[in-house]
Amino acid sequence: MGKKVIDMRSRPSFLHDFYGATPGTNEYEVVKWLNRRVGSKDDEHFTRSKNVEGFVEEIREVGITASVVVGRDIPGIRHTNDEISGITKGHKELVGMGSVDPLALGVKGSIAEVERAIKKLGLKGINLEPGFGSAPMKADNPLLYPIYDACDQLGVPVCLMSGPTSPSLELTDPAPVGRIAKAFPNLSIICYHGFYPYVNEIIGVAFRWENVFLVPDMYIFLPGGSLYVEAANGFMKDQLLFGSSYPFRAMGQSVDDYRNLGFKEDVIDQVMYKNAKRVLKLKI
Repeated sequence: MGKKVIDMRSRPSFLHDFYGATPGTNEYEVVKWLNRRVGSKDDEHFTRSKNVEGFVEEIREVGITASVVVGRDIPGIRHTNDEISGITKGHKELVGMGSVDPLALGVKGSIAEVERAIKKLGLKGINLEPGFGSAPMKADNPLLYPIYDACDQLGVPVCLMSGPTSPSLELTDPAPVGRIAKAFPNLSIICYHGFYPYVNEIIGVAFRWENVFLVPDMYIFLPGGSLYVEAANGFMKDQLLFGSSYPFRAMGQSVDDYRNLGFKEDVIDQVMYKNAKRVLKLKI
């Protein structure tokens, strides 16, 4: 392969049953099911990441330079920032992305945790999942604005996750992303799952606001996903980033499949490596 790759969305299966940690559970079967839905050739590939050593070993083998391990803080699934830091520290192949739950921590607590995650733990940004909280909300809810402001002041991106698995499809509407981008023009906003199935709409938001970055990850392989490629081959070449969405899609297969999606020769390196390096301010 030879060329550098940054995987913007990856979590080892051992993190939680939701990612397939325990064979024989309903969650394990759901992980296999989703892998089949998004085109993984081996629906049990993720068993290799039953520990961090196996996870890192696979990352190295498939030629990924660095994988972003994304924190999560929602009811039922919580990876603390200390846990993410502990997993990623000491492995040059791993980058940590923090998270906060504003409904649990409150505004002041959330801001304090954002600052601790970035300044003390060295995490590279903050992941929010507004539609998955104890009180699902849209991304432009006023409760979240102090968190956006804190990330803006710290010079780190905020990640918003929304896709077809949201509790309500209305919560996947990309229009709020545009309002956040307008309010915080210097804040990098990373959109995990590419806000699929609203592909046209999120591309329209990214056209208007250059601080919006799309990571369609596994959903780029679903119907309508070719529009992400078409946009990247045009105006959006600096705003689309590769992500495997491991463990829900095989990382090595995803790298190969992305390279065969039809990105122009002068675009593919931006998508697979350069855009992520710039947005996360990585020195790799």
